[in-house]
Amino acid sequence: MNRRKFLRGTTVLTGLFTISPSVIFSNDLEAVAKKGKKAKNIIFLISDGMSSGTLQMANLYSKNILGKNGNWMNLYAENKVSRALMDTASASSAVTDSAAASSSFGGGHRVKNGVLNIGPNGEKYLPIWQKFKNAGKKAGCVTTVTITHATPAGFCVNSDSRNAENEIAEMYADLGLDVMMGGGDEFFNASKREDKKDIYKMYEQKGYQVLKEKSDLENIKKGQRTLGVFNSGALPYTIDRNNIAELQNTPTLAEMSAVAINQMKDNENGFVLLIEGGKVDWAAHANDIAALIHDQLAFDEAVKTAIDFAEKDKETLVIITTDHGNANPGLIYGKEAVENFNSIANYKYTNEYILNAIHADFNLQQIKDLIYQTNKISLTDEEAKHLLSFYSGLEKQETGLYNYKKLPFKAYSEIQKKHNNVGWISMDHSGDYVELAMYGPGSEMLKPFVQNIELHNLMLKAAAVIA
Repeated sequence: MNRRKFLRGTTVLTGLFTISPSVIFSNDLEAVAKKGKKAKNIIFLISDGMSSGTLQMANLYSKNILGKNGNWMNLYAENKVSRALMDTASASSAVTDSAAASSSFGGGHRVKNGVLNIGPNGEKYLPIWQKFKNAGKKAGCVTTVTITHATPAGFCVNSDSRNAENEIAEMYADLGLDVMMGGGDEFFNASKREDKKDIYKMYEQKGYQVLKEKSDLENIKKGQRTLGVFNSGALPYTIDRNNIAELQNTPTLAEMSAVAINQMKDNENGFVLLIEGGKVDWAAHANDIAALIHDQLAFDEAVKTAIDFAEKDKETLVIITTDHGNANPGLIYGKEAVENFNSIANYKYTNEYILNAIHADFNLQQIKDLIYQTNKISLTDEEAKHLLSFYSGLEKQETGLYNYKKLPFKAYSEIQKKHNNVGWISMDHSGDYVELAMYGPGSEMLKPFVQNIELHNLMLKAAAVIA
C-alpha cells in the first residue's frame, strides 16, 4: 500500500472523531462549530473568595462528617473536567477585589479595584452577558448576596463604582436580563431607597414576575422574565438557615440555580447563567469556619445542579472557579488535627449569630454557657473575660469588612483554633492562584495556567459568538 495514501486516509478517519489542536486553538469560530463542539449554554459558577484551603476543608468535612466526597472534587477524581490554575490580579494590584475580578471575566480587561468594566481613561468594556444577549441567548445571575453586588454586576453592567447598587438595580431592568435572584430588597423597595423609587414596579411594568419568598419558586411562570429578591441584604448563611426556623423561607443557591436553568433552557439560542456563592467570601472575611464550610458545601450542591443538567444536555459548558482567595484558611498540623477538625460538626450557628447574642451585661458564666451550647467549647475564665471586653467598650477596635458592629470575629476564631486546628492568615483577600475547572464543549481549550481575563474570550469562542 502507498504509505502516503494510507496516512492521508487515517487522518481523515481520525478527524471524524477528534478535533485537531489547530482547530481547538484557532480563531476560526465556524470551524469550531462545525466540529460539533459549540457550547449552546454556559453556566459560570463562582465560589467568591475561595482559597484552596476552603475547598479542601469543605471536602474533608463532607467526607468525615457527611460520609461522601464533594461534587467538585468528584469531578477531579473521575477525570471529568479540564483543570487549571488562574492568576486573579487586577489592573491596580496583585490582590483583586470582587469588582475587578468579575470585570476580568465580564469585560475581558483588567480594571482597577472598585470599578466595573471601566478602563483607566473611562473606556467602557461591553460586559459578556450583554454580548450573549445580543447574540440571542437568555442571560441570568443567581447569588447568595445582593443581586446588585460586585460579582453579578461585573458580568452585566458598566459602573464607576461597585457600591452604586441602587443604580445597578435599575440597569438590570433596562438590559432586560432574564433571571436575577438573590438578596438586596433595600435596592428595589421604595420604602427603603432614599429616592423612594419603586424599582419592583419598574420591573413589573417591563413584564417581570417578582418573587420574594422561597414558596414563590413553586408557582413560577415558566419562561417569563424573573426577579427574585428574597431578603434585605444578603441571604442567610447556610448553617443559620438550617437551624433557625424563621430563616427557612429563603431558597438555597442550588434551588435558585435549578429554577434559573429551567426558566431559560428552552430558548432556541441557549442561555448563559452566573451562579455565585457570595457568602463564602463574607465568611472568610469573618474568619468564621462554620459559615465558611457550610456555604462552600451549599455552593458544591449548586455545582451538582449545573453538572447534572450539562451531562444530560450535552451542549453546556460549565465553568467552576473563584474570583480570588480570602484569608487563606487551612487545617494546621497537630497530633489530633483531624479529630479536632471534626469537632466543627458540633457548631450549630455562625460566629456572627453567636457573637451577636452576647451583650455587655453578660457575666462570665453566661458567655461560657452560650459558647458551650452553640460550639461545645468550654471557655476558660480568661477567654470569657477577653470576649466580654469587646462588649464593654474596652476593645472595640475589631473592624474588618462586613463587620460594622465590630464583633470580635478574630478573637473568637483564635479561641476556636485551639479546639479545631483551623488557622487563618488574615481577614482579607489574598493574591494566590486559584482552582479552575471546566466541563463540556469548549473545556478542551483550557490551558494549565491562565489569567482571569482569558475566560472572557474562551466563553465567546466556545459558544461561537462573534462580539
